[in-house]
Amino acid sequence: MVPPPSTIGEITAARDLREPILESDAAVATHELEVVIIGAGPAGLCAGMYAGRSMLKNVVLEQGLPGGELLNTEVIEDYIGFEHVLGYDLAEKFNAHAIKFAADVRTYHRVETVRRIADGTFETVMENGDIFASPAVIVTAGGTPIKLEVPGEIEYAGKGVSYCAICDGAFFKQHTIMVVGGGDAACEEADFLTRYAAKVYLVHRRDAFRASKIVQQRVFKNPKIEVIWDTVVDEIGGADGLMTHAKIRNLKSGERRDLQATGLFIFVGFRPNTGMIDGHVEHDANGYLITDANMETSMRGLFAAGDVRAQLTRQVTTAVGDATTAAIAVEKYLTARKNGAPAPLPQPMLTARGTT
Repeated sequence: MVPPPSTIGEITAARDLREPILESDAAVATHELEVVIIGAGPAGLCAGMYAGRSMLKNVVLEQGLPGGELLNTEVIEDYIGFEHVLGYDLAEKFNAHAIKFAADVRTYHRVETVRRIADGTFETVMENGDIFASPAVIVTAGGTPIKLEVPGEIEYAGKGVSYCAICDGAFFKQHTIMVVGGGDAACEEADFLTRYAAKVYLVHRRDAFRASKIVQQRVFKNPKIEVIWDTVVDEIGGADGLMTHAKIRNLKSGERRDLQATGLFIFVGFRPNTGMIDGHVEHDANGYLITDANMETSMRGLFAAGDVRAQLTRQVTTAVGDATTAAIAVEKYLTARKNGAPAPLPQPMLTARGTT
């Protein structure tokens, strides 16, 4: 299963995107910059736009196409000023805006390692060996979908198992499918998938959703959706290389049964993409980076914004807010370094009770 051409093709055609470097024997190069931004989702593109406006020599490195999770979202209805906008349309707007203000957005550039060297600056090492050297880095790399880690999940990935409704939903016209999860993403995508599927089972391990009330209302009102509470998927099965069913188990009664479905869409959370950072950086129990109020991490000069950062909620609005703060803080940090003055001190975050 692959994303619909309209999602990827229109973005590719609309922008002058750099193609991946394919030559295995290409000479390794070192590029000197003021700030490197890793990831071109909403946070990365916003940070790039502000870095460009501040006349900072920057680069935004993206392993795929610009847009991040916007490319996996059909419609955005909670970004202020846009009552209803397609995810890939908003991604195009973000990308165009960033480039207009001198963000150097490079697609198909995979980062292997970010390391802080002895002089306090950073080397961002690419998959092909190239190095982007800079005194500051902003990590906006988002997250990767969490897997169920059950038998059959890998075997039937792309053959019924998916983590992207907008990418693969059209393959399941008039099918019976399953969605696993209980947050906004699971409920929104279950509702979205009913435009294709004849029946959608929404399987959640608890007896209540974590999704916002308005999203829950859509689920409960949709006649094509049947919610299965207090239940987990134990195994995914199939025949002739395609998924045909899942083995599910009720956590309260212990009842086990086979649920016939040709598709399984998994939305049980994300794992932050922070594995490229060499060295210890403070993080929470789930691996999200802890920052101060300036979006600076415990590693001096390393900033984080968007879905990689520990915070209450992860939305497009919070991502661009984080990125705005991070980019402006980087400009002040770099100015202090150039002038030989002490860099701005980390700013403590306020707790829920208003203490530091």
